[in-house]
Amino acid sequence: MFEAVRNNKRIAQIILGILVIPFAFFGMDAYFSDSATGNEVAQVGGTSISAFDFDQALREQQDRLRANAGGQVDRALLESAELRRVVLENLINQRVLALYAAENRLVVTPQQLQETIAGVEAFQEDGRFSLQRYENLVRAQGMSPATFEARLAQDVRVQQIVSAVGDAGFVPDASARRFLDAQLEERRIRELRFSAERLGADAAVSDEQVAAYYEANPTRFERPARLQAEYLVFDRAAVEAGIEVSEEAVRAFYEGNPQRFGVPEERQARHILLSLADGAEQAEVDKVMAEAKALVDTLRQNPARFAELAREKSQDPGSAGRGGDLGFFGRGMMVGAFEDAVFALEKGQIGDPVRTEFGVHIIEVTDIKPSSVKPLDEVRAEILSELRGQEAGRRFAELAEHFANTVYEQPDSLAPAAEAVGIEIRTSDWISRDAPPPPFNNERLLNALFGEEATQKGRNTEAVEIGNGTLVSARVKAFEAAKRLPLEEVRSRIVDELRREQGRTKARELGEAALAALKKGEAGPGGWAEARTLQRAAPGLPAQAMQAVFSAPADPLPAHVGLASAEGDYVIYRIEAVQRPEIAADDPRIAAVASQYAQLLAGRDFGAFLSDLRQRYEVSISPSALQVQQQ
Repeated sequence: MFEAVRNNKRIAQIILGILVIPFAFFGMDAYFSDSATGNEVAQVGGTSISAFDFDQALREQQDRLRANAGGQVDRALLESAELRRVVLENLINQRVLALYAAENRLVVTPQQLQETIAGVEAFQEDGRFSLQRYENLVRAQGMSPATFEARLAQDVRVQQIVSAVGDAGFVPDASARRFLDAQLEERRIRELRFSAERLGADAAVSDEQVAAYYEANPTRFERPARLQAEYLVFDRAAVEAGIEVSEEAVRAFYEGNPQRFGVPEERQARHILLSLADGAEQAEVDKVMAEAKALVDTLRQNPARFAELAREKSQDPGSAGRGGDLGFFGRGMMVGAFEDAVFALEKGQIGDPVRTEFGVHIIEVTDIKPSSVKPLDEVRAEILSELRGQEAGRRFAELAEHFANTVYEQPDSLAPAAEAVGIEIRTSDWISRDAPPPPFNNERLLNALFGEEATQKGRNTEAVEIGNGTLVSARVKAFEAAKRLPLEEVRSRIVDELRREQGRTKARELGEAALAALKKGEAGPGGWAEARTLQRAAPGLPAQAMQAVFSAPADPLPAHVGLASAEGDYVIYRIEAVQRPEIAADDPRIAAVASQYAQLLAGRDFGAFLSDLRQRYEVSISPSALQVQQQ
């Protein structure tokens, strides 16, 4: 039984998703209770989605976007109406699914939750469930185990709905086979290319054409405004760099956290399980206990028979085949009575029968790994890092406010702010709006830096948060307004572009004339490339060309198609041979295609199902929910 629980990974991915998903499902009570504030962002089927829940989900998504982008996320995106809509739509979808689950009385048993949690690799150590690891991971997400399990139960209910809708999709083998036939079809082709670059290389371009093109395209030859900036970057790393931790503090932390730096005791045990239901009659209890005591007596006389008797008598299918061996485990990984018995025995000792909710156990402790503590030198760097981080966390908020106030109150220089928080002033290269380097690739900072206060009055920008708690303030060191480049400076660029245009025009004219001649059966020009074979499922040409080649009629052969490429060349493809695959009725690829197609159908069906639920439960959204909050 224990092994069966540990190895059950039926929906492990769902659980791992809950720990990191930006929109974790809430427990049923949270879904259907009214918010204490009375504020709401949407009504779904007579229930409210509170502003608190929406703000929490929005913050989680913003944090996730920052983490995925390494902290370099444009603040305009994080505060956009589009992101707010995505978050709200997701919450609404969750709510309609929860309402449907409640209406249809979908339930999740405690045993399902236990088996699901025990089977998650993230909650395991050395392949076995660890209660301590489970609690630590859950609390690291800001949840208690009870809250997590409530959310998990709701997610499993929703997965029941997802599975029911998704499994309804059916793809006939005949449809999958036709699709596979098309994907595996091969065509042997040659290509004839009319190069726009070659045809336009010697094209004549007059001064009048150059001047006309220059006047007709003024913005193409404009250099955007650019500037050089001095700037300050203030983050936790800057605070940590100035923090010193004493040896006394390191030692005190080490001695005050013995469990953290210790490895708890583990025991290896084997058992024989005799099944006995919780509500068994006393006669049945007496019978099983008598059998267990007889086994204990036999094993104490001859312990070498334990593995043999476990394989013969044990009703735990997971461990019986291994002679009852359960491997090493620590406290918190087994049910209480079983665990207490194991940790009360000496190595090699066979204990009295122990009854748990799963039956009666005969237990032998086969090995013991005593607890141990890592030496201070081994964990010194870890302690130093944590203590610096703790102190930086305490100082950061205060210093960040001081930094922001200083750059604002003394706007004519960054030096006072740099001195106040102990960081250096940096200098950028030329920056434009087109492709600004970090940290200027933040819309709010860039707008401030190119604004009138900075470019015309020479003032510091405000302290702008660019993500991950990092503040940046900058000032303009040198500024050049946008200007149109002189004609002589861009003449060669214009000549090249006009020649390319002429080359593209000539390539199309020649190519279309050659294609028309080939379709009439006339001899075309030479210069065909070597023959090669294409397969629809393995594109060897640009998408437009692949579509043209495989859409062309294959009777009679050779067939010809032509089109202009993205580079401006005109390309004619001659289809010389077509080979269709021979696919056996039991070809495994048919099943694979059917499965993929079924997934697409399931996604489509689930989207339609959600749309239907949203109509059934009447969704209304507060207009203010999507309004971006002004700073």
